[in-house]
Amino acid sequence: MRIAKRCRCDTDVVSLRTRLYWLGAALAAAALLIAGVDWYQSQPFTTTRLLQRLPADNALVLSVDFQALRRAGILQMLDGTQAGQDPEYQAFVRKTNFNYQRDLDRALVAFAPTGKFLLIEGRFDWPLLRAYVADQGGRCERDLCRMQGSLPERQISFFPLRSGVMALAVSPDASAVLRLATPAPATPAVPSASPLWLAVPVAMLRSGDSLPAGTRMFAHSLSEAESVTLAFGPEGRRMAAKLDVLCRTEIDAADAALELTRVTSVLRQMIARENQNPNPADLSGVLAAGSFRSGGKRVYGYWPVERSFVANLFGAQHQ
Repeated sequence: MRIAKRCRCDTDVVSLRTRLYWLGAALAAAALLIAGVDWYQSQPFTTTRLLQRLPADNALVLSVDFQALRRAGILQMLDGTQAGQDPEYQAFVRKTNFNYQRDLDRALVAFAPTGKFLLIEGRFDWPLLRAYVADQGGRCERDLCRMQGSLPERQISFFPLRSGVMALAVSPDASAVLRLATPAPATPAVPSASPLWLAVPVAMLRSGDSLPAGTRMFAHSLSEAESVTLAFGPEGRRMAAKLDVLCRTEIDAADAALELTRVTSVLRQMIARENQNPNPADLSGVLAAGSFRSGGKRVYGYWPVERSFVANLFGAQHQ
């Protein structure tokens, strides 16, 4: 009888030790998981991490590094733009203490068929932003804020990914910004390291409906491409626009480069027939200065861009 009791006690001790072991292992795993989540959330939002959240299907994606443009003196050129003088914008600045020339560091924007989706990095006064939403007749529930834009289909929604990163959407869907809450499992490639770049959907090039009139001939030359990126950056005292096109084959790339060169030559001839010289301060002058080459399956284009064109583009007076 004593032996049986002793065996039962020994079994209970072993069972207790086993439970304590697995409990300790579970607590250690939970601690490691929490530490991993905290570490991940503390990491900076790289361009790749931000791109994972943006809708990619048939979307024109714009990336702007405002810090780099500020250092290059580009943002200072926009002091006199109509956007900066707009009364509604001025009221927004006063009420929220947010000014893009001072407080905005980086923005990624997807112009998708379902709306505009933005991931914005900078300095935000969240209590003032929430108060502005309430002042405009909107409301905030926890971190998610919604308000009516200037048109019925412009429903504005936003929330903080963290204190210095805002997710924002303008869409007919008042909760569209929630699409940015979770990253996609796939890791997208960053098209360019330039401070400003555009990833253009090929479907937009094929239709050409939403493109400026002077660019449609160029877009048609790229309508069969796999991907198209247009990057802008400072180059000495001016800027440069650089085209990077991925084609299906090397022959397609060579044909596209020849077609772009031909279209540029036609544009120069049209300007000459008007007894004019290409004006670097307007779009036709910039396009007429383009040069193109192919390498493998890629087409590379280059346009010098004078600062006078940038100033005219945004309605600022060139100094």
